[in-house]
Order: sequence, then structure tokens, then C-alpha cells
Amino acid sequence: MKTALISVSDKTGIVYFAKELVKNGYEIISTGGTYQKLKDNKIKVTSVSDITGFPEIMDGRVKTLHPKIHGGLLCIREDKNHKKQAKDLGIKMIDMVVVNLYPFEKVAENPDSTLPDLIENIDIGGPTMLRSAAKNYHFVTVVCDPEDYEAVIDEIKLHGDTTQTTRMKLAIKVFAKTSSYDSLITESFINSFSPSFDDNSLEQKGADNLSAKMAKLCRTRLRYGENPHQSASYYSFYDHENFISQLHGKELSYNNYLDIDAALNTIMRFPACTVAILKHTNPCGIAYDKDLSVAYEKAFATDTISPFGGIVVTNSTVTKDFVKTINKVFTE
Repeated sequence: MKTALISVSDKTGIVYFAKELVKNGYEIISTGGTYQKLKDNKIKVTSVSDITGFPEIMDGRVKTLHPKIHGGLLCIREDKNHKKQAKDLGIKMIDMVVVNLYPFEKVAENPDSTLPDLIENIDIGGPTMLRSAAKNYHFVTVVCDPEDYEAVIDEIKLHGDTTQTTRMKLAIKVFAKTSSYDSLITESFINSFSPSFDDNSLEQKGADNLSAKMAKLCRTRLRYGENPHQSASYYSFYDHENFISQLHGKELSYNNYLDIDAALNTIMRFPACTVAILKHTNPCGIAYDKDLSVAYEKAFATDTISPFGGIVVTNSTVTKDFVKTINKVFTE
């Protein structure tokens, strides 16, 4: 029987996932609130404390930081010495880790959050288990995102276990997650602590080592990258749902986003009722007129060749007449 350790802050879909694991021959061990959630839903589950022989202590700060947990995660199954040590010490193999982290980001975004609030939402055991499992992906499946539950179950049903390729992909996802998580903590601590230092020395030291924290806003890849044979994804510091909306048309490519960025950076420099035409991120005509159609015709007159397949941007309300004017030439 395989063993899955489940300890999640976001409990979305966890009851379904745990039930499917049990159906497919997994024993479940769990902690705290997750343990109670599974038990309340009639899922057979063993407490981590029963595995370690040690209770959760210090208000749950210490639960899974124990050799019987990390030995079960990090043991190289093909290493005879590892296996002997595990047997001698009564360490049970853990074949899957299902963990998502304390919601530090939500707490950090809340303007009413205090420094103690931030500190108590720094997950210690979660990232540690994720990293141990990801390091040993040859033997351990690690799941940090509820959106992967269904695909993991489908693969187990099909093959009896996850494939090596899937375990590797999930491990990469974990290291990206923990890296982003630590970067956010660093950023939040610098913002919290630096006012206490007159010379901002902490902020200066931290700035040299900060990694950009960017949310992956496209669940699927863009249509293609700079060239059709390349792949691409869209990343942004902004909340994309409130920042930009695609009203219609095919899925955007990397070049489309590049053109949008150039168009927005161009048009924001001019007063309302301005129209700009761009080709390959370069403006080839910019004009102003109270009548948008006239503004477009003026911009077009600057260069009548480049607008074919180009980009049009305006900082005023688009009208039907304006659209008809643009539509005389193929516009991307």
C-alpha cells in the first residue's frame, strides 16, 4: 500500500482527491485541520503524530519537522543502505505529498495586517516537505496545486502510479512555488523593517538579492512566441483581469502582447482623441482630431504602407464610424 501525506491550507477539492487516492490503494496521513476535514468526510486517515510518536506543539508551529517524515520522503528506494536505515529506525516510505502553503500573499496584501500577522503566516513545514518530496521526485509525487488533482488521479488510474515525467514536472512547479513564496516574504519583510533603519541599509542589501515575484496569468501558453515554433506565457505584476480585457478574436501571441505594450506606452503620452498606428512596436503615424476617423486618416497619411497588418490604438471611445475607417486596411 502506498502512502500519501496531505496537509493543505487551501482545502479546495481535497476530499475528492483523498477519496480517489484511497480507492486506488493509498493510505492517508495528515495533520491538524486537514486531518479533521478528511475524518469528518468519513475518509480513513492517520494522524502525523501517530507516525512520529510526537504531538503537534507550539500552536502547530512544529508538526512535520521530524526524521520519520523527511526520512520517508528523502529515502532513495534503490539504495540498500537507505532502506536498511529506514527499516532499523521504523521509517515508513511516503510516496506522495499533497501540500499547499499558508496564505502569506493574502495576508501581505491586506493593509490591516501587522508584522505578527505576517510572521504567523510564514509556512515552515509545508515548504520543507514540498522541497524534500521534489528533491526525491524519482520516487515521490509532490502536488502543490489543487488544479493538478484530477490529472494526477487520471494518471494513477491509467498507469497505477504517476509517471517519472509527471513527477519531474510537478517538482519543477514546487521549486517555482517555494521560490516565489520566499521572494514575497523577503519583499514584505524589507517593507516592514526598513523604516526602522535611518540609512535604509537593510533595504539596500535586500534589493541586490530580490527576485521578481510574478504571477503566471495564463493557465495555457500563448498561441506562440516570437516565432511560430516557440512557446510563450504571459507574466505581469498587475491583476490582469482588471488591467486588460480581450473582447474577441483568436488567442494572443507573444508578438500581440509586445505590440499592445508598445501601443499603450505610446498613446498614454498624448491627449484624448489621439490615434496611433504601430508596426512591429514602432509608431508609423500619430495624429489628433476631435473626430477619431479624421485622426486615423491623418495618422495613416504619414505612412500609407506600414499600417497593413499593423496595430491601431486610441485613448478615446471607439465608434462604429471609426471602426469602418480602420477596416479599409487589414489591421491586426
